[in-house]
Amino acid sequence: MFSPFNLPDGILALITDELPSPADFVLHQSLSSHFKQSTKTFKRSAIILSVSESWTRWQAISAKSNLNLSQLSTAGSLHFVELISSLQSSAEDSPFRSLCDKVRGLLDSMEDSSEPTLVILDDIATLEWIGYPILEVTRFCRALRALCAKKKATLLIRHHLTSEEPDDLFRLLYQICTYHVDVRPLSSGRSGAVSGEVALHAGPSLPPSTSVKLIPRSAALQYRLTESGVVFFERGSSSGVL
Repeated sequence: MFSPFNLPDGILALITDELPSPADFVLHQSLSSHFKQSTKTFKRSAIILSVSESWTRWQAISAKSNLNLSQLSTAGSLHFVELISSLQSSAEDSPFRSLCDKVRGLLDSMEDSSEPTLVILDDIATLEWIGYPILEVTRFCRALRALCAKKKATLLIRHHLTSEEPDDLFRLLYQICTYHVDVRPLSSGRSGAVSGEVALHAGPSLPPSTSVKLIPRSAALQYRLTESGVVFFERGSSSGVL
């Protein structure tokens, strides 16, 4: 993952946000950083499982970071899957099983590369909101986690929080994550110079030995969104740390 978090490959990062401070930038910066580590010899690949954001929007935002998703898609390095249409078009009794099979096939097709694959599952909460049972959603996430672990792929799951109290889906997702990227608005309210704060917590599946520096909520990094990306800085400082 991009600086200053620098999370290793092969992990599951649960990314949570709230309506006033969406974590889109975390997903897009992670995707951009992932592909910019590719070389002529070792090509990186990614799969985007999008619930609510369109391919057009992903392309438009990535273009601001000089990342051409159409080019990557044509080259076979990037696969974009619209989850809702995939689930609704499935003829199986268990559409999530069919979706897992699809992801497995995509990961298998990328195994020739020695570089890790990035899998992004964006907006998991919407599946629950539109009526899919929470048990099926969490089983799908667990199956996806197991599949990515087997293939040594990195998995990012974005979950929207709607209240201060953790919901059932969050609690279930948290149990399987390696890291929790916690994006929140400023507790003092909106600011023109600061878009929000980010903390980095350890998840239950984090190995005992890790070189990643965790960021508690009490020392959360503040961030400001710009036309070209995001700038991070310490609390009380207007100078970026990147």
